[in-house]
Amino acid sequence: MRIALAQINPTVGDLEGNAALVIARVLEAAEAGADLVVLPELVISGYPPEDLVLRDYFLADCREALSKVAAVCRDTVALVGVPLREEGAVYNAAAILAAGAVSGWYRKILLPNYAVFDEKRYFVPGDRVTVLDLDGERVGITICEDIWEENSPAVTAARAGGAGVILNLSMSPYHQGKGREREKMLAQRAREAEAWVCYANGVGGQDELVFDGHSLVFDPWGELKARAAQFEEELLVVDVDRPGPGRACRSATAGGSWPVEIVGVRATARAATVISRRPAQRAASPPPSLRPLLSVEAEVYSALCLGVRDYTLKNGFKQVVMGISGGIDSALTAGIAADALGVDKVNAVSMPSRYSSEATKIDARETAGRLGVHYYEIPIDEIFTSYLEALASYLEPTAPGATEQNLQARIRGNLLMALSNRFGWLVLTTGNKSETAVGYTTLYGDMAGGFAVLKDVPKTLVYRLAEYRNSLGPGEGPIPASTLKRAPSAELAPNQTDQDALPPYEVLDRIIEGYVVRDASVDEIAALGIDREVVRRVVTMIDGNEYKRRQGAPGVRISPKGFGKDRRLPITNHYRG
Repeated sequence: MRIALAQINPTVGDLEGNAALVIARVLEAAEAGADLVVLPELVISGYPPEDLVLRDYFLADCREALSKVAAVCRDTVALVGVPLREEGAVYNAAAILAAGAVSGWYRKILLPNYAVFDEKRYFVPGDRVTVLDLDGERVGITICEDIWEENSPAVTAARAGGAGVILNLSMSPYHQGKGREREKMLAQRAREAEAWVCYANGVGGQDELVFDGHSLVFDPWGELKARAAQFEEELLVVDVDRPGPGRACRSATAGGSWPVEIVGVRATARAATVISRRPAQRAASPPPSLRPLLSVEAEVYSALCLGVRDYTLKNGFKQVVMGISGGIDSALTAGIAADALGVDKVNAVSMPSRYSSEATKIDARETAGRLGVHYYEIPIDEIFTSYLEALASYLEPTAPGATEQNLQARIRGNLLMALSNRFGWLVLTTGNKSETAVGYTTLYGDMAGGFAVLKDVPKTLVYRLAEYRNSLGPGEGPIPASTLKRAPSAELAPNQTDQDALPPYEVLDRIIEGYVVRDASVDEIAALGIDREVVRRVVTMIDGNEYKRRQGAPGVRISPKGFGKDRRLPITNHYRG
């Protein structure tokens, strides 16, 4: 059996465009001689469609788009993800397309409702496992979460349905290490089911989520046989041998947790079965693709680039604009934007004040020049002076405090938003997760913008990513060595450094990882060898700045729990556990 896994990049709500992508891949799979092509979960609607699913007319339009795809499925059977409204219920479903029509359905059974997932808000779980019978070859269908649990619908399809191949339509969002976690899980599931496992994951950015592709094929012994690229579209074509008779026999006679529906599918009006072409009648398939896994830094950097590119372009922006200060955060953000969109679409604006050092001004120009992005300089000191004069009777005649510092950040935010209004550029913010966590940011200042590139990237990882980007060249890379070595500073007051207000980033990031990502208590984090009072102070800062984060721009999620839809705490909250 020749199976094609179509790793494509749909857009939520672009039903016509998504259907066209699916049709192109179905035709490409047919040209490659595939008997079966697997598309991602909810590929017609895009994932996650969220409250669009609550609109009946949206569901009807999805069904109409699906019918256009079905019309081209004549030589190849396609499994296509789509929301299905049926007898008053809505399902996360896979349509079985053959002979130019919908020949059957599988309805997702296990609905995730944790982290970024809200599927129980929208969908009803299916109540049966669907197994295709293709000329005596049995193929089980699952959707994403259905394959993650032990004794899952995947195992039922094999043991009770006799399926020698398990197919999985997925839109599994990325976070660091997720790909390796999937590979381990899928290998285990293949061994449990004693069946081939073919996993088709979508790719692309959707708001704060990034989908990394990384489609996979495992044999019944849990050996990896094919791996598609990470963060790229690809059609992965594999030839799958049926399991030996003894193995198939054991699978068919074992029990399962759900009833099994066997669906026989015929491909043409002449009632020829799907698996009618024999290997001798079609070209040999290419050797199975086994793309290498990216390093941690390369993986995260690729996710950030994909998230920026898709958020920008899918939302209709042609160019982006950002502040560039000579610091490491803005330098890394500029590099990501340039790599994601092309240097001609990136506008970097230096906005020096009386506290900006000559060294950082030089580094800002140097970074922009090495990258080749558009560079502008708008000094803010005269504007800042006018603000101070207007507020003179309300300010203390002392060294600049938080009020004066925030004024500078808000002036810069205003200038960037003015350029955005004038030219239609998307404003990229440059704050990292460490700063966002503790509120070391200015609301309506450096937080002002449309997309927060480093929102989920801790400061310690920022440095690693900057060094990784420099390793790609050209030459020594775009980020000057002085930027990497200089003590981080907002430069909003004389001789200011971040560590005047914050613990060292190596300590701060460990606390944030414990409290935000792992939901650890103060005592549990202190037990790691961190001063308890430091932990308590940081936790208080994190909790006290929830109101700021609610007003911040969305940004790329690259950790198991970012400041976004998977972390929902009340703003009004007196608990400090």
